[in-house]
Amino acid sequence: MEGSRFLAASAALVLALAFSMASAYDPSPLQDFCVAMNDPKNAMFVNGKFCKNPNLTVADDFSLSGLNIPGNTENRVRSNVTLLNVDRIPGLNTLGISLARLDFAPNGGLNPPHIHPRATEILVVIEGTLFVGFVTSNPNRLITKVLYPGDVFVFPIGLIHFQFNVGKTNAVAFAGLSSQNPGVITIANAVFGSNPSLNLDVLVKAFQLDKNVVNYLQKLFWDSN
Repeated sequence: MEGSRFLAASAALVLALAFSMASAYDPSPLQDFCVAMNDPKNAMFVNGKFCKNPNLTVADDFSLSGLNIPGNTENRVRSNVTLLNVDRIPGLNTLGISLARLDFAPNGGLNPPHIHPRATEILVVIEGTLFVGFVTSNPNRLITKVLYPGDVFVFPIGLIHFQFNVGKTNAVAFAGLSSQNPGVITIANAVFGSNPSLNLDVLVKAFQLDKNVVNYLQKLFWDSN
């Protein structure tokens, strides 16, 4: 009898968990689109954004001009990333994709090692020559390739990756990302440029560096890309 009660209680718990998970997440959108908006009046909240009344949507909700204009690469890393996510194109809300243009100055323009916590990235080179790569999870194996115009490379979700211009001319690439808001964590910025700063002793031990070196690195201005 006790065994039957335990099984019944367990089954009820499993069903409760299943229903709670089902109500919290859907594997795909349940409507054609959900154009993001800031006004909550007469709107539905989906994926962190309010949805515009679909009868009021217009073409501009799904488009953006200007991606033909090169980004400004006059910074320390000599590169620029122009990200078109749900904040730039409201119609991307719930669709699970975004797009970026990457510009690199000649002879060493770098998109520094970084991760996208919520997206896989697929990159195609349009101009120039890029040395790209990513590092696997432990054990940390480095996978790299030199890309030329028309070449494509995939960076798996959550892995540290980079792009580096090894050519003597400007380089341009476009990247698709499998999230409407992929996020980015630039490794050097996060470790040495966090606010407030990470504990000095933690960094000294983690990187096996002298305290003076860590102090110097934390005082540098870390560019975000």
